[in-house]
Amino acid sequence: MLDIEERLTLDERSAVDFVLNLRKRWADTVYPALTREYAAAGEPAATVDAAGRVLRELPLYPWFSHLERVQQKMLWKVAGEAVLSRREELAEQLASVPAEPAGSLALDPDLELPDWYTDYDIHIQPGGFFSDDMSAYVYEFGARIVMLRDNDGYKFHRLFIETALPSMPAATRVVDIGCGFGKSTRPLVGRYPTAQVIGIDLAAPGLRLAHAEAEAAGLAVDYRQGDGRATGLEAGSCDVVTGTMVLHEMPAQAIRETIREAARLLKPGGALRFLEFQLTGDPLRDATVYEHAERNNEPFFHALFGSDLVAMCAEAGLTGARWDPFDERTKGVQPEGWGDRAEWHFPWAVLSATKPEASKPGAAA
Repeated sequence: MLDIEERLTLDERSAVDFVLNLRKRWADTVYPALTREYAAAGEPAATVDAAGRVLRELPLYPWFSHLERVQQKMLWKVAGEAVLSRREELAEQLASVPAEPAGSLALDPDLELPDWYTDYDIHIQPGGFFSDDMSAYVYEFGARIVMLRDNDGYKFHRLFIETALPSMPAATRVVDIGCGFGKSTRPLVGRYPTAQVIGIDLAAPGLRLAHAEAEAAGLAVDYRQGDGRATGLEAGSCDVVTGTMVLHEMPAQAIRETIREAARLLKPGGALRFLEFQLTGDPLRDATVYEHAERNNEPFFHALFGSDLVAMCAEAGLTGARWDPFDERTKGVQPEGWGDRAEWHFPWAVLSATKPEASKPGAAA
C-alpha cells in the first residue's frame, strides 16, 4: 500500500512538521502556562462550569483556544492537499482486489446514514469521513498528527488490546463497532487468531480503505457497512464486542442503543470493551475537554459525559460494568488513575462489562 508520507515533497513535509510541532507545543507549553495562570487567579473552582468561566477570563485563553482550532484546520488542509494530489493513484489502489482475498468487504448502498452522523463535519474534517473515497485517506493521514505521531505502528491500539481485552484462546467471533479505516480492527486478528474478525462502520470510504489495507497485510477481516445499533449479526454469536473512540460521536439515545446491541451480540461469558473518554474529576482539565469538543466539532461529548454507561450496561443485562483510566503512552489500562500529567491530553478510559454465564440446569435460583 502506498504510504503518502513516504512520498511527500519537501514543501509538504515542512507543512506537516509545522502542524505537528504546533500541536505539540500547544499541548506541552501553552496548556501548562494556562494552568499556571488559572492557579494564580484565586481559589480553584469546584465545578466544571465554574472552572470554564474562570478559564475564559484568563489572558492566555484566547491564544490557547485559537491555536487549538487553527492547528486542526491547518491539519486537514495539509492532509487534504497531499491526498487529493494523488487521487488517481490512491483510487486505483482501492479498486485493486486480490484474486483470493483473505477477508471480505460488504457495502450497503441503501444504508440510510443518521442525521446526527451527517450533519456535522466531525473533527472539522471538510465533508466528514463518509462523503468521498479520499476522505478515508485524509482521515488516516490526519490521525497520525492528531496522536502526535505516538500511535505509529498501532502502539496505542496494541496497548488497548494487550491491557484491556481478555485472552480467549478459543474465540470464534470478534466485532469492532465503528471500525473506521481499520486501525482498531487489524490488531484484533493477532489477538484472536481463531476468531472471525468483523469490522462495522457507517462510512463506505473508510471500509474500502480498511479492506484494502487488511488485504495488503494478508489479514482476514470481514468488513461490513452497517449501523452499530443494529448490526444484523446473530444474537449470542460474539466473544468480544469492542469499539474505539466511537461512542463520544453519538447522541445519548444512540449510545444506549449501541450498548444494547453489543449486549445482544455477546455470548454468555463474552466481553464488552469500549475505549473512550471520561471526565477526570479535575474541574479545569475537564473544562478544557468540553471546550475541545466545541472547537473540534464534536457535539456529543456532553451526551457521553452526561450518560451513565455503567447503568446502561446493567440495563442491557451485562455485569461488572466499570470505567478504568487508560494511559496511551506506555501503560494502557491504569485503574489507579491518569496520574499527574502537565501536558494537555485526552482523558482516555475503557468501559468494560461481561455477559453473564448462562445458568446451569438444576442450579440453585
